[in-house]
Amino acid sequence: MNCTDVQKVQFGTHRLEKEAEDWWSNIVQRFDEEGIKVTWALFRDAFLENYFPEDVHGKKEVEFLELKQGNGIVAEYAAKFQELIKYCPYYNTMNAERSKCLKFVNGLRHYIKKSIGYQ
Repeated sequence: MNCTDVQKVQFGTHRLEKEAEDWWSNIVQRFDEEGIKVTWALFRDAFLENYFPEDVHGKKEVEFLELKQGNGIVAEYAAKFQELIKYCPYYNTMNAERSKCLKFVNGLRHYIKKSIGYQ
């Protein structure tokens, strides 16, 4: 999507409701007083810091690292894998594609790994 920084902030903040809207109003007031220009990166970082604390992010990262297929079907495991991988920046680089595949296959049930020839 080709939006300017200003448009991204406008759209992102337009979606805020109730206490999040109040929170943002206070943040903008503080930024204005300090002469800080609100960019998308600044909004995103402030929002994540307030509504997605580092300890929660860490728990999601651990959940991903410990993810196994268990008794579920492969499609469910794959969906959970995709949902959680965003919390592990290492796996989201071009150089990590092999590691990502190994992580996925390693989490499959033993007999499935065996059937695809995984050693």
